[in-house]
Parts: sequence; structure tokens; C-alpha cells
Amino acid sequence: MLHLTPPDENAPTMRWGQLLSRRRYPEQPQLHVVSEAAPVRGAFVADYDRVVFSSAFRRLQRKTQVMPLPETDFVHTRLTHSLETACVGRSLGRLGGRLLLEETAGLADELPHLDSDFGDIVAAACLAHDIGNPPFGHSGEDAISAYFRSSAAEPFVRMLSEAQRADLQHFEGNAAGFRVLTHTYAAHSSGSAGLGLTYATLGAFSKYPRASVVPEQALTQSISEKKYGYFQTEAVRFEEVARELGLLPKPADAAAAGFYHRHPLAFLVEAADDICYRIIDFEDGLKLGLIPCEKGLALLRDMLGDAPTRRGSVQWRDWREELGYLRARLINQLVQQTARRFADRAPALLRGHLDEPLVHKLDCWEQLQEVHRLTVEHLYQSRPVLEIEAAGFEVLGGLLDAFLAATFDPHDSARSRKLRQLLPGQFCAIGPQQDAGAYEQIILLTDYIGGLTDQNALSLFRTIWGIDLPKGF
Repeated sequence: MLHLTPPDENAPTMRWGQLLSRRRYPEQPQLHVVSEAAPVRGAFVADYDRVVFSSAFRRLQRKTQVMPLPETDFVHTRLTHSLETACVGRSLGRLGGRLLLEETAGLADELPHLDSDFGDIVAAACLAHDIGNPPFGHSGEDAISAYFRSSAAEPFVRMLSEAQRADLQHFEGNAAGFRVLTHTYAAHSSGSAGLGLTYATLGAFSKYPRASVVPEQALTQSISEKKYGYFQTEAVRFEEVARELGLLPKPADAAAAGFYHRHPLAFLVEAADDICYRIIDFEDGLKLGLIPCEKGLALLRDMLGDAPTRRGSVQWRDWREELGYLRARLINQLVQQTARRFADRAPALLRGHLDEPLVHKLDCWEQLQEVHRLTVEHLYQSRPVLEIEAAGFEVLGGLLDAFLAATFDPHDSARSRKLRQLLPGQFCAIGPQQDAGAYEQIILLTDYIGGLTDQNALSLFRTIWGIDLPKGF
């Protein structure tokens, strides 16, 4: 049986009771009368609902998962990927939590609903995990980063600090997502809560609990250091989240740098994403005819360890139906194995002694790597994907350049005024007459461009450069 308290009583450790904080960021006044049925809908379920009803989440339906601007209804978008990841995350959380309750002395007395809380927190964090991604998928992040490293952006970034430049020149969708969840625009209200999620969900969402710049000697090869998780504009907010949850500084003297060990549930969020994008992107590649059908099906059967007799128990008349059957069984198998791995490693995660993806060293890890290799070769590097991703560099770079030039135009030309008038109200507290610093102005514009859908970004680019004109009212 595992023990709730690690063997070294004096070693710093995170505590589940604190990590599952139901407090909301920031504390909000009670704005309505709570009904008698409210306790049935817990704080973490409410987090999930708040994400679902947010406009940022709704826009994911027209943002790229892998295939940009898909014309077929069976190819996943960011929205369907996020929903599927949340389903897998809920199962991982509940199974992992149930194993901990059964095997950890005293835990059920302290936190009797830990399994359902785990499931609800991980599901909400999974649902939001891509909410800050820009148009054109991960290529969009590269496009924004490339623009801010270009000579065209030099006049705008030269006045910024090292950390502020790093935020822009290594643009990160995870940091943009943390901003979406915790930031309210002044033009909208006097509040500052964003979606007003619980600290627990914000902690589980934060897969990369560090700033874009940390002391070089503090960096290791750990997975949580691969990227950064918040912009300078949200540094104070992230510090508040870390303090509330009791996240351990990483290393012990690096708290001033905003550099922490992950919330343990962030490993389950990462695992749910890993499982879904590896298996379901592969499924998309097969359905699009980009990955050889028989080769793909044979690999999935092999991962499941199916005997020929079992494969012959059902006669599949459509290979796509067999594909869906294999995918469902495989995801279930991966969920069971990953939950077991999480429970076994929970004490080490609480002490910050383990920092690697949970899906590594699963029974079928080598085959998962082969699935990923085939997906990269046949889907991610297919000509349609590469062509539209290349176009995304021109679209996002062109939009940023046009609106930044208009914002910082010392002559306040007629064209600059027209472009600024095109910006929605929450992004308009900018311009030569404003007192906001250059970094804050640039972040607002990046919020706008990064929040566009693929189609809206393309349409706006074509309009402001005179390629297409509006069709009328």
C-alpha cells in the first residue's frame, strides 16, 4: 500500500488537499442566489461549463487541428480534438484517483471524492488546453514567432525587455491560453477574472509552469520546461496560482523567476492530449487516404495484441468501421495503462521527483512512436498541409505588420486610422495617444490576431491588402 506522507517527513511536498483548491481566480462576490441543487454541480464541473460557453472555445470549431480549412466533415478541428481530449482526460482522472483512494492509506478519509474531483478538473483543463492556439495550428505559433524575429518587427520590439521580446519571438499558445482563462479586457468590464476558473483547474491547465526567460543554469531536460506557460502580462497572476496551490519552486531557489514543478494533474492533461492526437490524427490520415489503409490497420491491431481468431469474430464490410472499433479499444487500453502509471508515480510527482510524460514506457510506446512517425510523414508533411501552413506565415505576418504599423505610426496617417478603426473595441485601447506601454499594446494586437479563426484571418488579410473586397451588406 502506498503512503499519503512520503518517507522523508522533512522533504518539501505538494498536498492533494491544497492542490484541489476550489477557490476561484480571483475571489468573486456572490452575484446570485445559490439554489438548493447547486451542490450537485460542483466547482470543477462549473469550470468545464464556463469553458464550453466561452467565445474563445467556440472559435476552436474553425481552427486547424492538423488539416487546415478542412472540406470534409470527418476531419478533426481544434474543437472536436478538445472535446475528445476532455473525455479521455475525465477517464484518466477518475481511474487514477480511484486507484489512489484504494491504495493510499488515509486518503479516502481526507478526500473521499478525490476520484470524481480528479476527473472533473482534468476534463475542464483538457477542454481548455488549446484555447489559446492561433490560426493555422502549431504553424501559427511559428508564424507569429518568425514575424517578431524578422527585420520588419525590429522597430516595434527593440524597446522591449529581454523577457518581453522572448514572449513574442517564441510565441506560445499555452501562454496565450492562460491569458484567455485569467484576463478580462478593460473595454468589457472592470473585472479581472477571465473565465473565473478554480485555482485547481488553472494549475492542471499549466503544463509549462515557467516564464519565457529563466536562469539558464536552472533549465534541465524535463518535459515541463520544454515550453513556457505565461506571458509577462500574467506573471503576477501565475505567481498567485502557484502560491494558492502550493506548487514547489523548481529549483528550490527559483521561485522569484516564476519557475515551478507541475501540478501533478497536469501530467494527466498532457497524457490525454498525447493519446488523442497520436491516435486520432493517425485516424484522420487513414480516412483522408494519406496513410496506407492496410498498413495502418495492421499497426493498430498489433498494438492491441489481437489474435487472428478475435479479428475474425466480426466480418467488417467497411474498413472505416473497423478503424473506429480499433481506435476505441486502443484508447481504452492506453487510458487503463496510463492511469496505473500515474497512481504508481503519484508520490514522486508530489515531491517534484519525476518530470516525464506518463505515456513514455507504456507497453506499446514503440508502436505509438511508429504511429507518430507515419502521421508526420504522410499527414503533417502532405502537400495540402504544407501549402496552407506556408500561406499562414504570410497571412499572420502580414496582419501583424499592418496593425502594428498602424498602432505605432508617428504620423497617424489616414490608412493607420482606418486600420485601427477595424479593431474590435477590446483591442482599441492602443494608438499614439494612449499611455499603455509598447509591450501591452503589442500583446493586445497579438491577442486579436491569435484569436481569429483560420477563415477570418485569411479573409481579413485579403481585405486589408485589397485582394478581395467585402461583398456588401
